[in-house]
Amino acid sequence: MILETIIIVIYSIAIVLIFMYSLAQLNLLNNYLSSKKKQQSCETFDFENPEEVPLVTIQLPVFNEMYVMERLLDNIALLDYPKNKLEIQVLDDSTDETVATTRAHVAALKKTGLDIQHITRTDRSGFKAGALKEGLKVAKGEYIAIFDADFLPKQNWLKSTIPFFKDEKIGVVQTRWGHINRNYSLLTKIQAFALDAHFTLEQVGRNSKGHFINFNGTAGVWRKTCILDAGNWEGDTLTEDLDLSYRAQLKNWKFKYLEDVETPAELPVVISAARSQQFRWNKGGAENFRKMLWKLVKSDNISNKTKIHGLLHLLNSTMFLNVFIVAVLSIPMLYIKNEYEHLRFYFYFMSFFVTSTIIFFVCYWFMYKQIYGSGFKKFFNYIGMFFTFFAIAMGFSLHNSIAVLEGHSGKRSEFVRTPKFNINSIKDSWKGNKYLRKKLSINVFIEGALMLYFAFGLYSAFVVGDKGGDFGLFPFHLMLFLGFGYVFFTSITSKV
Repeated sequence: MILETIIIVIYSIAIVLIFMYSLAQLNLLNNYLSSKKKQQSCETFDFENPEEVPLVTIQLPVFNEMYVMERLLDNIALLDYPKNKLEIQVLDDSTDETVATTRAHVAALKKTGLDIQHITRTDRSGFKAGALKEGLKVAKGEYIAIFDADFLPKQNWLKSTIPFFKDEKIGVVQTRWGHINRNYSLLTKIQAFALDAHFTLEQVGRNSKGHFINFNGTAGVWRKTCILDAGNWEGDTLTEDLDLSYRAQLKNWKFKYLEDVETPAELPVVISAARSQQFRWNKGGAENFRKMLWKLVKSDNISNKTKIHGLLHLLNSTMFLNVFIVAVLSIPMLYIKNEYEHLRFYFYFMSFFVTSTIIFFVCYWFMYKQIYGSGFKKFFNYIGMFFTFFAIAMGFSLHNSIAVLEGHSGKRSEFVRTPKFNINSIKDSWKGNKYLRKKLSINVFIEGALMLYFAFGLYSAFVVGDKGGDFGLFPFHLMLFLGFGYVFFTSITSKV
C-alpha cells in the first residue's frame, strides 16, 4: 500500500494545483468582463502638434531570416511616422548569406530618406537580449519599438501606441498579436487559440486590475529610461522579455496593454518549429520563476493579490508538469480505485476537480466569442476547437514538462530562434526551409510510447474491477491518446 499511497498523494497535489490555477483564470475572466464595462481614458500626446511627436527607435532583432527579411524591411518602411523622428535599427546576428542581402536592402531603403542602420556583432553573446542591449547603446529614440522578423505592423501602428507615453509612469505599451496564417492547418489553429486566450483573457485580466503583465518580446514599445532603470536587458533566461517586464514593474513602472491594436504575425507551421518555440517559452517561464520568486514575495510596494497573480503567472508553464503528472498517474489511479473499496469516498471527492475543465471551458468561450462572435453555430465550433486544443496541449505536456524541469533546475541551454517560413495562405509550402532541424528527438519516440500507454488506459476501462469496467476516465484517456498520437505522427511525418 506504500506505493499506492505515494501515487495518491502526488496525484492529489497535482490535481489541486491545476484547480487553483483554474480559479485564477476564473478571476482573470471576471477582471476581463468588468474591464469591458468601463471606459478607460488616459492622457495622450497630441500628434497634431509637431512639438509633441517624440523620437522613436525601432529595433528589429534578426537571426538567419532568409524567408521573411525582405517582407519585414519593406513593411517597416511603410510605417506612417515623421522620418525626422524615426530611427530603425536592424540588429543582425545572422551567420549565413542573409547578412549580405540584408545589408544591400538596408542601403536601398536608406536612399529613400529613412534613418536605418544595419548593426552586426562578432558574437551572439546574450542572444536576442544581447542584440537589443547593444543597439540600445546607440539608439537615438526616447521610445524603443521592437518587432521580431515575422511581424507585420500596420501603417498607423506607431500613431496608435506612442501617444500613451504622455503618462510618464508608463514604461511599456504592448499590443495584441494577430495571426496571418491562423487557418493554415490544425497546428496553426491550435496555436492561435492558445495565444488568443493569453492576449485577451490574461493580458487584459491582469492589466485592468494593475497586476503584472509581460512585454511579449515583440509588437510593443518600451520607454528607454524604463529599460535602463530596470537594469537593462539580461540574457540569463530564455525569456528576456518576461524577465525585464517583472524587473520594471517591481520598480513601479506601469504597463499599458492595447487589446484593440492588433499586430499581425506568422505562426509556426511545422511542429518542430512550434516545439522549439514552446520549449523556449516554457523553460524561460520556469527560469524567471527561480529568478523573480523572492524579489516578488519580498517587494513591499505591491499588493498581496498582485503577488499571488504574479507567482501564478510565472508558474504558468509549470502547469504542463502538473498535467503530465495527472495524466501518467491516472491509469494507476484507475486500478487503485477499483482495488480498494475503502477509498471510494476519496474518489467521490476527487471527482469534484473535474470542475477545473469546466472553468477553462467557460473562460476560453468568452475569449473565443470576443474574436469569432457568438451564436449557436459558433458555440458548436468552439466545443470542437476547445477539446481539440485540450488534447493537443496534453500531447505537448511531456515536451513542455522537460523544459519546465530544466528551467527550475537551472540547466542552461542555447537560445534557439523559431524558424520563419513566409506563409501567408494555404497554398504556400514550408518544405525546403533550410533552418528546420533534420533529426528527430528521442522525446518523439517517448511520445509514441505514451500514445500506446494511454491506449492501454482505454482498454483498462473495459476490464478493471468486477462490475463491468470503469469508464470515468475514458474521455480523459481518449484525449491523451489522440493528443500524443497527433504530436508523435505529425513529428514523424514532418521529417519525410
